[in-house]
Amino acid sequence: MIYTITLNPALDRILTVESIEYHNPNRVDGDERYAGGKGIDVSKALTRLGVGNKALGFAGGFTGLELEGCLFNLGVNCEFVRISAETRTNVYIHETARNRQISFNLRGPLIQSFELMEMIDVIKGLKDAEYIILSGSIPAGVNPIIYEKIVEIAKAKGAKVVLDSDDEPFKAGLRAKPHIIKPNIHELERLMARQLKDIDAIVDAAVGVYERGVGVVLVSMGARGVLLVTKDERWIAHPPRVTVVNTIGAGDSAVAGFVHGLAMGESYKEAVMRAAATGTAATLINDVSITQESVDAILAQVKVRRAT
Repeated sequence: MIYTITLNPALDRILTVESIEYHNPNRVDGDERYAGGKGIDVSKALTRLGVGNKALGFAGGFTGLELEGCLFNLGVNCEFVRISAETRTNVYIHETARNRQISFNLRGPLIQSFELMEMIDVIKGLKDAEYIILSGSIPAGVNPIIYEKIVEIAKAKGAKVVLDSDDEPFKAGLRAKPHIIKPNIHELERLMARQLKDIDAIVDAAVGVYERGVGVVLVSMGARGVLLVTKDERWIAHPPRVTVVNTIGAGDSAVAGFVHGLAMGESYKEAVMRAAATGTAATLINDVSITQESVDAILAQVKVRRAT
């Protein structure tokens, strides 16, 4: 079984405007709401691809109920620990005239200590966990060391752990040596405390993280593709050029594609190609509404080369 854990989920609200006018009213042409959060986006992508999984996280208030309802309607299997505070709402403004997007991400609700321990008990009780995917930020009231603790619990259960986070939670999770990590370029720069100006620098940084005891380093690089570094393999999978509609959840869909490939028995080379195809497919539509057909069509155009 594949489990995703999202400690700081959100209801994502996407407002579409033709152009942003400062100091003047802006007419909203579209207003869409989706269940969001990095792990939840992974679960949505896996579900759309027909891969069995279960999404875990915190949910509170009417916003939390709406988030759960959105997932229910998508057929996503989920289990949330109810909290006393309200689940956050993130706002994204898509400006169509310039095809650009502005994101406003709230920090998240305050998690009480007893609510946190309820989540720990849920994780300890997971059955037949093959992959546990730990993604995103942590909410207020939670020490970043929680990621180190969850990675340790998951590894003790015999699960392969995938970590996708940033800043202090990411660093804490790395101390427990997860099997797979998936930073983007900016997250990798913050981890290494230096700019990564070209592919060679990105590869060197990924190798440096691998040498800390991580089994697989997967780096999403936007239009430049996805980099894979393991003990014996280094690949860059290049997706075809597409007209990007939305970037929300693209990296999470790449994680879903990679784990999907590994779960099917694909090699690392094949799985990183699937990651690039799945992440690219997610940029073609709002929300993570990919299909196996759209992934297969892009996968046939993905090119892969060795990273030196």
